[in-house]
Amino acid sequence: MKILESLKERRTYYDINRDLPVEEVKVFDLVEKATELVPDAFNMKSSRVIVATGEKQDQLWDNIYDVFEGKVPREKIDSFKNGYGTILYFYDEDIVKNLQNQFTIYADRFPGWANQSSGMLQLSIWSGLKELGIGASLQHYNPVIDKMVREMFDLPENYVLNAQMPFGGIGSHPDEKAKEDISNRVKIVR
Repeated sequence: MKILESLKERRTYYDINRDLPVEEVKVFDLVEKATELVPDAFNMKSSRVIVATGEKQDQLWDNIYDVFEGKVPREKIDSFKNGYGTILYFYDEDIVKNLQNQFTIYADRFPGWANQSSGMLQLSIWSGLKELGIGASLQHYNPVIDKMVREMFDLPENYVLNAQMPFGGIGSHPDEKAKEDISNRVKIVR
């Protein structure tokens, strides 16, 4: 199964650089196609994505460092800044609220469903990047950086930031994953 191989190969890469093994257009194409194809409840299409590269990549991570006023080590921030780019994942809260008003019986579920769709999109893109030979990690500096990100990219208030995914060429590979006893988390009932 290709999906299981892809999940097995997907890893967290912190040692990334600006040397992509493919043309950047392949990354952009992956992001666009995955965003179009990943399902969500009621076909709400709430996911929003920004891919920051070049000067915006540098500015983003410098601004994140500044927002935290040095409380996050510069070396850690620079490890993300050293990548080729960062994918920012959002969901559109206006779409969620509209569906909450239309389908009041499910109103409390729509924010969770939007987050589920965003999570599926993140994993799909992360796995797709690995298939392209690109390393990535998933970061969560939100909500501390939310206001700065909205201002930097001139985004509306209804864009809810979920995660940041710095990506780039692979500098070094992480250690092998430890094998777990999956029966602690999965039960098969017949």
